[in-house]
Amino acid sequence: MASLMFEPAHKLARLIRDGQLSSLALTEAYLERIATHNPTLNAICTLDEQGARAKAKAADEALSRGDCWGPLHGVPITIKDIFETEGLRTTAGHRPLKDYVPQHDATVVARLRAAGAVILGKTNPAELASDWQGINGLFPRVNNPWNLDVTPGGSTSGGAAAIAAGLSPLTIGDDFGGSLRQPAHFCGIYSLKPTDRRLPTTGHIPELPGRPKCIRQLLTVGPIARSVADLRLALAVMAGPDPRQPDIPPVPLDEPGDRPLNQLRIAWTDEFPGFPVAVAIKAGLGAAVAKISDAGATIEPWIAPLNYAEVWRLGFQVAVYNSVFAQDANGGYWDLMRRKLVFMWCEAIQGDGALRRQGNIAKLALPIFARPRLQQYFELLTQRDRVIAQLDSVLEPWDVWLCPVAMMVAFPHCSPGQPIEVDGRAVPYMMASGAYTNVFALSGHPVVVIPMGQTAAGLPMGMQVVGKRWREMELLRVAEAIAAILGPLSHPPGFKD
Repeated sequence: MASLMFEPAHKLARLIRDGQLSSLALTEAYLERIATHNPTLNAICTLDEQGARAKAKAADEALSRGDCWGPLHGVPITIKDIFETEGLRTTAGHRPLKDYVPQHDATVVARLRAAGAVILGKTNPAELASDWQGINGLFPRVNNPWNLDVTPGGSTSGGAAAIAAGLSPLTIGDDFGGSLRQPAHFCGIYSLKPTDRRLPTTGHIPELPGRPKCIRQLLTVGPIARSVADLRLALAVMAGPDPRQPDIPPVPLDEPGDRPLNQLRIAWTDEFPGFPVAVAIKAGLGAAVAKISDAGATIEPWIAPLNYAEVWRLGFQVAVYNSVFAQDANGGYWDLMRRKLVFMWCEAIQGDGALRRQGNIAKLALPIFARPRLQQYFELLTQRDRVIAQLDSVLEPWDVWLCPVAMMVAFPHCSPGQPIEVDGRAVPYMMASGAYTNVFALSGHPVVVIPMGQTAAGLPMGMQVVGKRWREMELLRVAEAIAAILGPLSHPPGFKD
């Protein structure tokens, strides 16, 4: 059974459907593995052993009657503790929610259950999904299985660590500025950020229970997995309009083409102007590009003609406006605000001076927190529309665009706001992880993260594969072809058992 712990979800589903593997036996194996490794990683924050065993047993009994629930029948999965789960504690890593047990599932959770998934438990997030590390006030910090002294990223911290370490074959998270992509890069696995508003976010926190739905732009839901095929499967299960969220458009999933790799046009760049990337990542991306070229693809250096500093600032301001009303004045709001102010102070005074002035998030955020103005919000959204239209236009000749996920690989655990070292340069905390993901959070373009090897120190590296909006299936087809060229997934050495 140990050999199955790193198998992709779609293969496990097939084994269960074909009667070669029981859901209960697989679930017990994952629960045993979680008991062994989770005390080291802190990836799972709430475990539902009783519920998982009951659902797995029911799945086996259903198959014995010839009843298959769906494409994930009997497959154990995990859910980021930012999505409401009926009858199962949902905290978002936020102290006021430490005992919150929802009465309903988030829409994507309900769809996964309906497809037959067995929910093992909830994965440990950054508090309110708002940091680049797995840190919150309720649970121990999340550690990276490749090196326990570094972060697995955030905010889908526990989800990424669980997939990399073989504690779960599939997990669901969210991405507001990079929360699916940066952890996949740091942990050497795959993730998909779909097109903005492709998937419903009903039942998603950080809007505290009972608050209005405030986050209307940038936020997406997506999977983290051990294969591109699993990303495709999860997307197909979760996609579709939601009567509880009428602003999710009823856009069907696209039909991918069948052009071979040598007929595709692939663009790539290893650095955006003004945002320095570690030499190791540049080397890794260059080596990946060489492999793709040797396989017969047309791959050319190119960069979208954007003002990347302006896009960075615009994305941050839109994000602040979307989140500023998500928590009310009760339930720990003032403590949270105090910590945010301390964080912004650290960002304002620490790190490379030129990069601080370029990012300048304290100057951008404080006026919005102090006095949010509707007119400014609409002006920012109008600017966002222009960026989307511009990127749509310049991406048209290309099938996909490859670029870094972050300026560096996984960094040592540190206090939020502390500068991150990138080849000897102290880069502001938010910029180091977010400069390369923020662009596509703002524009809403879909992105697949593909692993591309490890550094000399043994830390994983990934690349962003950017596609056209509303063309996820085509993007996944190309990403799968690229992944096949780059080779099979590697596993953390200490978790291969």
